[in-house]
Order: sequence, then structure tokens, then C-alpha cells
Amino acid sequence: MENECCPKFDPKPWEDHEFTWEEKLFVKDHMRCILHIPLNFGGIMTRQMKVMDAAGACPEAADFLVMTGNETLWGADVYLAATKDVPGEKMVRLSGTFYSRVYEGPFSRIGKWIADYKATLQGMEKPVKELFFYYTTCPKCAKKWGKNYVVIIGRLK
Repeated sequence: MENECCPKFDPKPWEDHEFTWEEKLFVKDHMRCILHIPLNFGGIMTRQMKVMDAAGACPEAADFLVMTGNETLWGADVYLAATKDVPGEKMVRLSGTFYSRVYEGPFSRIGKWIADYKATLQGMEKPVKELFFYYTTCPKCAKKWGKNYVVIIGRLK
């Protein structure tokens, strides 16, 4: 089997899916951005993967999840799913009802995706409290697989 850092993403389980998380555990970090363009995302991923691996907190590839949230022009929080607490790292647990929708294409479409996502939930009369963005593969693997999927996950009110 060819070496891969990101497994091929199956969008079906995430497409228009409502689900509940109870205390889902994440390592939380923060990346710097300039006008939404990440500056240190790769460094965060490299560092956190080493720390999480050393702590035995990395989930299996099928359960690996990296999200961003609380985005501004100058930064965003990064959430990495973990199987247990990682010493020395900020840990958060997310609980609630969430709704996910899958988008595919260049990141430049994110504004249109967000508008579509919000319109879909408004039509369903489901207000959104907070948005997260699940980046399913790194840029290298997105190119290898020929698809650049992003899942928008909203915590419902």
C-alpha cells in the first residue's frame, strides 16, 4: 500500500448529518493568520502530533479529526481529536448537537460554503451557535486524492 499521511476521505457519513457529541476530547491550540491565511498551521500540526503521539493520545486514522473554529482575520483556534488528556496541552471537551455538511473545491469558496450552510439550516429552522471547519486532508493528500473536502460542522442552539 502506498504511504499516506491522510487516508482517503469518505464524505457520505458527514453529508447533511445531525449528531451528538458528549464530552468529545480535543487538544486546543491557536494559529496566527493574516486575512484568514494561516501562517503557522503546519508547525502546530507537527508539534501537536509529536506531543500527542508521545502521550499515546492519537486516535486511529479513521477517527482523526482536525477542525478550526473561532476564526478571525488574524487567527483561529485549532482542535485536534484526542483519545485522552495530553499533559501540558490545553484540552477541551465539546458536547451538544451538531450538524455537518460537506463541500469540495478550493478554499477560496469558503464564503459561499458558509452562506449555503447557514441558508440550509435556516430553512430547517435550526439556529447555529458556533461553526467549526473540518479539513479532511492536508494539501499534499488533497492533490493526491484529487478532492479537497471541507466539512462545516455547526453546534446547534
